[in-house]
This record gives sequence, C-alpha cells and structure tokens, in this order.
Amino acid sequence: MATAAVAIMAKARRRIIDHFMGADAVSPESAVAFVPQRLVVERQFARLERAGVVRRTEGGRYWIDIPSYRKWENSRRVRVAAAAIIAVAAAAALFA
Repeated sequence: MATAAVAIMAKARRRIIDHFMGADAVSPESAVAFVPQRLVVERQFARLERAGVVRRTEGGRYWIDIPSYRKWENSRRVRVAAAAIIAVAAAAALFA
C-alpha cells in the first residue's frame, strides 16, 4: 500500500516537471501557467514550490529553477539511499 502511494507521488512529480520542461519554463521570462487537476499533484506542486524548485512570478505563472531542482533531486536520492540502507540493516538485524 505504501509502495503504491510512493509511486503515485513520484508520477505526480514527474508530470509537474514534464509540464515545465516541455514548455521550456526554466526562467521567469519563460514562465507558464499551472493549475493542478488532482489533489496529489497539488500537494507535490506545493512541496516543490516550498523547496524552491518551482518558482512563481508576480504575474502568477511558474517556472523551474534548474539549479535548485538538481540540488533537490540529489538530496532526495541521498535520503532514499539512506532509508534503504537503514531498512536493509534493520532486516539483517532482525533475521540475524
């Protein structure tokens, strides 16, 4: 069940990133509109905005800050790897 939720959230993040990358919205000058159609997309969008990955212009349009996105993505990968290592260590201790 948790695995399905993680997959749904990852798909929502990919759709958001694809929306902006597909529109080449990578600067305030090239910002585009974005209206989340589903709650999970809305939540992931808000999360990306809080992280500084998605930025809002004064006109209410959005764009992706590529350096912030790369930093956030690398940080996310490190957190996922750390969680996996902890899970494997816990399983090993449990079955040892």
